[in-house]
Amino acid sequence: MTADRNLYDVADAVVMHHVDIMYDKKSLPQKPRPYFQRWVWFNLEPPLIITNLYFLDNLFNLTMTFRQDSDIYIPYGRSETLKKPQNFTIPAKSKLISWVVSKLYTGSPREIYYEELKKHIQIDMYGQRHTKLNKEDFHKTISQYKFYLSFENSIYKDYITEKFWSNAFNSWAVPVVLGPSRMNYERFMPGDAFIHVDDFSSPKKLAAYLLELDKDEEQYKKYFNWRKYYRIKIEDGWAIWYCKACWALKQNREYQTIPSVAKWFLENGKL
Repeated sequence: MTADRNLYDVADAVVMHHVDIMYDKKSLPQKPRPYFQRWVWFNLEPPLIITNLYFLDNLFNLTMTFRQDSDIYIPYGRSETLKKPQNFTIPAKSKLISWVVSKLYTGSPREIYYEELKKHIQIDMYGQRHTKLNKEDFHKTISQYKFYLSFENSIYKDYITEKFWSNAFNSWAVPVVLGPSRMNYERFMPGDAFIHVDDFSSPKKLAAYLLELDKDEEQYKKYFNWRKYYRIKIEDGWAIWYCKACWALKQNREYQTIPSVAKWFLENGKL
């Protein structure tokens, strides 16, 4: 595994990060491709963020994304079954709901939902335009809250990010999710590990439920029962992703060509 582009001619595979190539087709390798070489399309962003998928037709051999049906699956996080049940202690909770957000675009699904929800319940905001929160204090601060708004910036198949896995679960806050369907989330976590906005007819009804849980400690604690049997694994970072790519390429040496990355990612990813 190397970042040395001078070794292109002898590389068995080339992994290309879409955000780094999407603005100009000339960002793709311009030299002739060796007959044995496979190209891997690597993307961690939803359709809302990326562009220019059309010029990738018939160029790539494998997909490497957060979608579970990718050739190389790289989720933002996952649950892992424990070898035996374990005891746990829930951190002391003195606050209700928090949300860390850097960009909140007017008219986006999460902005619309938030604007209505905050009319009925107190939400403490952190981020660039709100209360500052440095990385070192993140989990310690969020762990004081009973709930965390894991609102995705785009609603798309399997797009369940660090907002769910790290921000909420690693801070021991119950995630309130806005993203793909409940069924999609339950492919990765027990259904009683989170609260889905779709379970309520309105933000007002959700707020009422959260306020009920705030007063009912036993009911609230049920959202932690899964921790007796599972733990959260965060496997992000370039080194881990590329190691997964190397392993997958070694396991599957079949040569295929993807006729249209755009069709696979945009049409096959619709909910």
